[in-house]
Amino acid sequence: MRGCAAAFVLEAAANEQGALKTARKGTSRYEVVVSGKAAHAGLEPEKGVNAAIEAAHQILAIAGLAASVETTHSVLGAPTITPTLLCAGSTLNTVPARAKVSVDVRVPTLATQDRIDDLMRGLTAQTPGARLKVLGGRKRPPMQPESSADLFTLAARIAAELGQEPLRGVAVGGASDGNYTAGAGCPTLDGLGAVGSGAHADTEHVEVAQMAPPRPPARRTDRPDTATDTAAETIDRGGRIPLPPTEPTI
Repeated sequence: MRGCAAAFVLEAAANEQGALKTARKGTSRYEVVVSGKAAHAGLEPEKGVNAAIEAAHQILAIAGLAASVETTHSVLGAPTITPTLLCAGSTLNTVPARAKVSVDVRVPTLATQDRIDDLMRGLTAQTPGARLKVLGGRKRPPMQPESSADLFTLAARIAAELGQEPLRGVAVGGASDGNYTAGAGCPTLDGLGAVGSGAHADTEHVEVAQMAPPRPPARRTDRPDTATDTAAETIDRGGRIPLPPTEPTI
């Protein structure tokens, strides 16, 4: 990012009012892999080490870690540590020999990110014979509000000169490439993309009424404008364009 004056991130706006994203929490991702010992669940379960039970202990321990991190940012709030995915076992009648827990972490400061990393790597097994391995770590640094302050002031002034509604800026828990640019010291303004709602849900959409009107395309008069007609059919009666399914984002 050396030599860059500013970074503009075309992620979706923060809400249906079109607020820009002026601060973001940083992210870390972990996988806690539990190794146990397989055994027949009916004949001799006592000879096994149940990785699923150990994973359950770890989920409860992980869920309680945030309470031990006494950090609340004035803008970005408190950190969150959320167990998200859990898988265990191989067959219905076998004591699980392996389990895995995925963990999503959101942090307001780098110091908090480091503290939580230490706590995650300090997890210990609670089931005799079980073993733990903690994979993953820090991903994105926080995007602090200072990184967007000057650009937001400039954008708000330009919006006022154009007669637009006053701009609003909010802090969010989601992450984007803006975390990287801001972390590298480049002034960053985020959330300049489409306005809509329903992020990551089946109802995710953008509001057509919030878009700048495009210039009408040139049309041939010797045949129907089937492309335009087809595009019009994709817009529902509420003036929304459904978005196609995508891979999970941040």
